[in-house]
Amino acid sequence: MDFRFPAIGIVHSCFKEKFGIPRQPGLAPLACAEIEMLPPYDDPAAFDGLEGCSHLWVQFVFHANRRVEWKPKVKPPRLGGNKSLGVFATRSPTRPAPIGLSVVQFTGIEQREGKLWVGLSGVDLLDGTPILDIKPYVPYVDALPHARNDFAPQAPVLMGVQLAPEWQAFCADYKLRTGTPLAQLIVQVLQQDPRPQYQQPDPERVYGMKLLDLELRWRYGRLDGEWHILVCEIAFDEM
Repeated sequence: MDFRFPAIGIVHSCFKEKFGIPRQPGLAPLACAEIEMLPPYDDPAAFDGLEGCSHLWVQFVFHANRRVEWKPKVKPPRLGGNKSLGVFATRSPTRPAPIGLSVVQFTGIEQREGKLWVGLSGVDLLDGTPILDIKPYVPYVDALPHARNDFAPQAPVLMGVQLAPEWQAFCADYKLRTGTPLAQLIVQVLQQDPRPQYQQPDPERVYGMKLLDLELRWRYGRLDGEWHILVCEIAFDEM
Protein backbone atom coordinates (compact mmCIF):
# COMPACT_ATOMS: atom_id res chain seq x y z
CA MET A 1 0.00 0.00 0.00
CA ASP A 2 1.58 3.28 -1.11
CA PHE A 3 0.57 6.88 -0.54
CA ARG A 4 1.66 10.19 -2.03
CA PHE A 5 1.91 13.37 0.04
CA PRO A 6 2.55 16.96 -1.04
CA ALA A 7 5.34 19.08 0.38
CA ILE A 8 3.66 22.05 2.04
CA GLY A 9 6.90 23.99 2.51
CA ILE A 10 10.68 24.03 2.18
CA VAL A 11 13.15 24.68 5.02
CA HIS A 12 15.73 27.47 4.83
CA SER A 13 18.15 26.52 7.60
CA CYS A 14 21.49 27.56 9.06
CA PHE A 15 22.64 23.96 8.47
CA LYS A 16 23.82 23.57 4.87
CA GLU A 17 25.05 19.96 5.07
CA LYS A 18 24.23 16.92 7.17
CA PHE A 19 27.49 16.72 9.13
CA GLY A 20 27.38 18.83 12.27
CA ILE A 21 23.60 19.05 12.61
CA PRO A 22 22.58 18.30 16.24
CA ARG A 23 21.30 14.74 16.49
CA GLN A 24 18.06 15.89 18.11
CA PRO A 25 16.04 19.12 18.07
CA GLY A 26 16.40 21.63 20.89
CA LEU A 27 20.06 20.91 21.61
CA ALA A 28 21.17 24.13 19.90
CA PRO A 29 18.44 26.68 20.77
CA LEU A 30 20.01 29.37 18.56
CA ALA A 31 19.90 27.15 15.45
CA CYS A 32 17.24 28.94 13.41
CA ALA A 33 15.33 28.18 10.26
CA GLU A 34 12.31 29.32 8.30
CA ILE A 35 9.75 27.29 6.42
CA GLU A 36 8.86 28.85 3.09
CA MET A 37 5.25 27.80 2.67
CA LEU A 38 4.34 26.65 -0.83
CA PRO A 39 1.08 27.43 -2.63
CA PRO A 40 -1.72 26.75 -1.87
CA TYR A 41 -0.60 26.12 1.72
CA ASP A 42 0.72 29.68 2.14
CA ASP A 43 -2.72 30.99 3.11
CA PRO A 44 -2.46 32.92 6.41
CA ALA A 45 -5.89 31.58 7.39
CA ALA A 46 -4.32 28.13 7.80
CA PHE A 47 -2.26 29.48 10.70
CA ASP A 48 -5.00 31.29 12.58
CA GLY A 49 -4.55 30.50 16.29
CA LEU A 50 -0.96 29.33 15.99
CA GLU A 51 0.21 32.54 17.68
CA GLY A 52 -0.84 30.94 20.97
CA CYS A 53 1.67 28.11 20.59
CA SER A 54 5.29 28.20 21.70
CA HIS A 55 6.37 24.93 20.05
CA LEU A 56 5.43 22.91 17.00
CA TRP A 57 5.66 19.37 15.71
CA VAL A 58 7.22 19.49 12.25
CA GLN A 59 6.98 16.43 10.02
CA PHE A 60 9.53 16.30 7.22
CA VAL A 61 11.33 14.15 4.64
CA PHE A 62 14.94 12.97 5.03
CA HIS A 63 15.56 14.18 1.50
CA ALA A 64 19.36 13.90 1.67
CA ASN A 65 19.32 10.25 2.74
CA ARG A 66 21.10 8.52 -0.14
CA ARG A 67 20.51 4.95 1.00
CA VAL A 68 17.60 3.46 -0.94
CA GLU A 69 17.40 0.01 0.64
CA TRP A 70 16.20 -0.07 4.22
CA LYS A 71 17.54 -2.50 6.81
CA PRO A 72 15.72 -3.95 9.82
CA LYS A 73 18.66 -3.13 12.12
CA VAL A 74 20.78 0.02 12.28
CA LYS A 75 23.73 1.31 14.30
CA PRO A 76 22.81 4.59 16.03
CA PRO A 77 25.79 7.01 16.19
CA ARG A 78 25.15 7.90 19.84
CA LEU A 79 25.60 4.25 20.81
CA GLY A 80 29.10 4.34 19.36
CA GLY A 81 28.19 3.10 15.91
CA ASN A 82 28.92 -0.50 16.86
CA LYS A 83 25.68 -1.56 18.56
CA SER A 84 22.68 -2.60 16.48
CA LEU A 85 19.05 -1.91 17.29
CA GLY A 86 15.85 -2.45 15.34
CA VAL A 87 15.15 0.51 13.08
CA PHE A 88 11.79 1.06 14.78
CA ALA A 89 13.57 1.37 18.14
CA THR A 90 15.71 4.26 16.83
CA ARG A 91 15.39 7.63 15.14
CA SER A 92 17.62 6.63 12.26
CA PRO A 93 16.87 8.47 8.99
CA THR A 94 17.17 5.15 7.13
CA ARG A 95 13.58 3.98 7.36
CA PRO A 96 10.97 2.26 5.17
CA ALA A 97 9.44 5.72 4.72
CA PRO A 98 12.16 8.39 5.26
CA ILE A 99 9.98 10.66 7.40
CA GLY A 100 11.23 12.62 10.41
CA LEU A 101 9.47 14.37 13.28
CA SER A 102 10.91 17.22 15.35
CA VAL A 103 9.67 19.46 18.14
CA VAL A 104 10.88 23.00 17.50
CA GLN A 105 10.25 26.43 18.95
CA PHE A 106 7.84 28.60 16.99
CA THR A 107 9.15 32.15 16.57
CA GLY A 108 6.44 33.69 14.41
CA ILE A 109 4.91 34.07 10.96
CA GLU A 110 5.98 36.71 8.48
CA GLN A 111 4.81 37.70 5.02
CA ARG A 112 7.51 39.14 2.78
CA GLU A 113 8.52 39.02 -0.86
CA GLY A 114 5.04 37.76 -1.64
CA LYS A 115 5.62 34.61 0.44
CA LEU A 116 4.63 33.32 3.87
CA TRP A 117 7.40 32.23 6.22
CA VAL A 118 7.18 30.25 9.47
CA GLY A 119 10.03 30.99 11.89
CA LEU A 120 11.62 28.22 13.95
CA SER A 121 14.50 27.83 16.40
CA GLY A 122 16.19 24.89 18.07
CA VAL A 123 16.09 23.04 14.76
CA ASP A 124 17.83 19.91 13.56
CA LEU A 125 16.72 20.46 9.96
CA LEU A 126 18.92 20.50 6.88
CA ASP A 127 18.56 23.37 4.43
CA GLY A 128 16.15 22.37 1.66
CA THR A 129 14.20 19.86 3.76
CA PRO A 130 10.65 19.30 2.45
CA ILE A 131 7.95 19.77 5.09
CA LEU A 132 4.92 17.48 5.11
CA ASP A 133 2.94 18.86 8.03
CA ILE A 134 2.93 21.29 10.96
CA LYS A 135 1.02 20.63 14.19
CA PRO A 136 0.91 22.44 17.56
CA TYR A 137 2.76 20.93 20.50
CA VAL A 138 0.25 20.19 23.28
CA PRO A 139 2.08 20.03 26.64
CA TYR A 140 -0.44 18.02 28.67
CA VAL A 141 -0.32 15.07 26.28
CA ASP A 142 3.02 15.49 24.49
CA ALA A 143 5.19 15.87 27.62
CA LEU A 144 5.37 12.54 29.45
CA PRO A 145 7.69 12.90 32.47
CA HIS A 146 7.49 9.21 33.42
CA ALA A 147 8.18 7.84 29.93
CA ARG A 148 11.29 5.72 29.57
CA ASN A 149 13.54 4.31 26.87
CA ASP A 150 16.08 1.84 28.24
CA PHE A 151 18.12 1.77 25.04
CA ALA A 152 18.27 5.48 24.32
CA PRO A 153 21.40 7.24 25.54
CA GLN A 154 21.17 9.87 28.23
CA ALA A 155 21.49 13.52 27.31
CA PRO A 156 24.95 13.97 25.79
CA VAL A 157 27.79 15.30 27.93
CA LEU A 158 28.66 18.69 26.49
CA MET A 159 32.21 19.19 25.28
CA GLY A 160 34.12 22.40 25.94
CA VAL A 161 34.57 24.70 22.94
CA GLN A 162 37.38 27.23 22.65
CA LEU A 163 37.42 30.21 20.29
CA ALA A 164 40.71 32.07 19.97
CA PRO A 165 40.52 35.89 20.31
CA GLU A 166 40.68 36.35 16.52
CA TRP A 167 37.60 34.17 16.04
CA GLN A 168 35.78 35.85 18.90
CA ALA A 169 36.40 39.16 17.10
CA PHE A 170 35.14 37.62 13.84
CA CYS A 171 31.96 36.49 15.58
CA ALA A 172 31.44 39.89 17.21
CA ASP A 173 31.73 41.61 13.82
CA TYR A 174 29.36 39.07 12.25
CA LYS A 175 26.79 39.76 14.96
CA LEU A 176 27.05 43.52 14.38
CA ARG A 177 26.40 43.07 10.66
CA THR A 178 23.71 40.36 10.76
CA GLY A 179 22.29 40.27 14.29
CA THR A 180 23.15 36.57 14.57
CA PRO A 181 24.93 35.64 17.85
CA LEU A 182 27.47 33.58 15.94
CA ALA A 183 29.82 32.74 18.83
CA GLN A 184 26.99 31.32 20.94
CA LEU A 185 25.58 29.40 17.97
CA ILE A 186 28.98 27.83 17.23
CA VAL A 187 29.35 26.76 20.87
CA GLN A 188 25.83 25.28 21.00
CA VAL A 189 26.44 23.26 17.85
CA LEU A 190 30.00 22.07 18.51
CA GLN A 191 29.53 21.26 22.20
CA GLN A 192 27.31 18.37 21.04
CA ASP A 193 30.52 16.85 19.60
CA PRO A 194 29.61 16.18 15.93
CA ARG A 195 32.43 13.63 15.62
CA PRO A 196 31.23 10.06 14.95
CA GLN A 197 31.25 8.37 18.34
CA TYR A 198 33.30 5.42 17.12
CA GLN A 199 36.19 7.78 16.26
CA GLN A 200 38.71 8.60 18.95
CA PRO A 201 39.67 12.28 19.13
CA ASP A 202 42.71 12.91 16.91
CA PRO A 203 44.55 16.22 17.53
CA GLU A 204 45.95 16.10 13.99
CA ARG A 205 42.61 15.76 12.25
CA VAL A 206 40.65 18.84 11.17
CA TYR A 207 36.86 18.62 10.92
CA GLY A 208 34.64 21.05 9.06
CA MET A 209 31.03 21.96 8.36
CA LYS A 210 28.98 24.62 6.60
CA LEU A 211 27.04 26.86 8.98
CA LEU A 212 24.98 29.78 7.71
CA ASP A 213 27.13 31.33 4.97
CA LEU A 214 30.35 30.20 6.63
CA GLU A 215 32.89 27.38 6.62
CA LEU A 216 33.73 26.30 10.16
CA ARG A 217 36.77 24.16 10.96
CA TRP A 218 37.93 22.68 14.25
CA ARG A 219 40.14 20.06 15.83
CA TYR A 220 40.35 18.31 19.20
CA GLY A 221 42.88 19.13 21.89
CA ARG A 222 43.53 18.52 25.57
CA LEU A 223 42.85 21.26 28.10
CA ASP A 224 43.28 20.48 31.79
CA GLY A 225 43.33 16.79 30.91
CA GLU A 226 39.96 16.89 29.10
CA TRP A 227 39.20 16.83 25.40
CA HIS A 228 37.99 20.15 24.03
CA ILE A 229 37.03 21.40 20.60
CA LEU A 230 39.36 24.12 19.36
CA VAL A 231 37.96 26.28 16.57
CA CYS A 232 40.77 26.83 14.08
CA GLU A 233 39.08 28.65 11.22
CA ILE A 234 35.92 30.57 10.38
CA ALA A 235 35.64 31.81 6.82
CA PHE A 236 32.92 32.83 4.39
CA ASP A 237 31.77 30.01 2.16
CA GLU A 238 32.85 30.83 -1.38
CA MET A 239 30.31 28.49 -2.98
